[in-house]
Amino acid sequence: MKDTWSVAGREFQSRLLVGTGKYRDHEQTRAAIEASGAEIVTIAVRRTNIGQKEGEPNLLDVLPPSRYTILPNTAGCYSAEEAVRTCRLARELLDGHTLVKLEVIGDQQSLFPDMAETLKAAATLVKEGFAVMVYTTDDPVAAKRLEEMGCVAVMPLAAPIGSGLGIRNPYNIRLIVENARVPILVDAGVGTASDAAVAMELGCDGVLMNTAIAAARDPVLMAQAMRKGVEAGREAYRAGRMPRRFAADPSSPLAGLIA
Repeated sequence: MKDTWSVAGREFQSRLLVGTGKYRDHEQTRAAIEASGAEIVTIAVRRTNIGQKEGEPNLLDVLPPSRYTILPNTAGCYSAEEAVRTCRLARELLDGHTLVKLEVIGDQQSLFPDMAETLKAAATLVKEGFAVMVYTTDDPVAAKRLEEMGCVAVMPLAAPIGSGLGIRNPYNIRLIVENARVPILVDAGVGTASDAAVAMELGCDGVLMNTAIAAARDPVLMAQAMRKGVEAGREAYRAGRMPRRFAADPSSPLAGLIA
């Protein structure tokens, strides 16, 4: 059966979104992302050349917009003003592209989002016609507020960026999912394929990751594993897990046993 999801009026089959940082080189980036099966690729505009630096290698040469939906992000921004300016630059470099990932960091050590600045930036970007996918804490109230402001997707963290700690608060993630009318994607904290599967089993529409693949001993193989983890978690969610019980329940009936 067809099981797609959509954001900002675009339909996608892959529920795994991937970043482009921390790879050895552009060739490894290309190979890992290809192995992941991802259709949406996020790029840190402030750290990566996508045309703003003439004469230097352009990441879009190995990840062409004709094949991937490019999701410029505001990684490295610590204020709403910086984030808005970065999105405007991305729109100019990508010929009017308006789908962006907003993140405004509040602390250099934890890389947790500054929610006051995030809300401020989101309001400005939505007003200017951007389709905003927004990185947030796993606070259900904040997530709902961002949705109501007009963000096209809400992306709560599973754990601190780059930590690989997995889903630390599944209860909050589930609350966010159950109360949302826009796609919910886990962003940050995934470490391995089982973490991705858990996120999908909670009902998330997708998972975004970077370090979990790029920092693996074999990034290409890990990209394949993450692809399968997301697919397995989604299928398990659709199938509906068995209820948890506090007593054993034999798989075979007890009646009619052969003496």
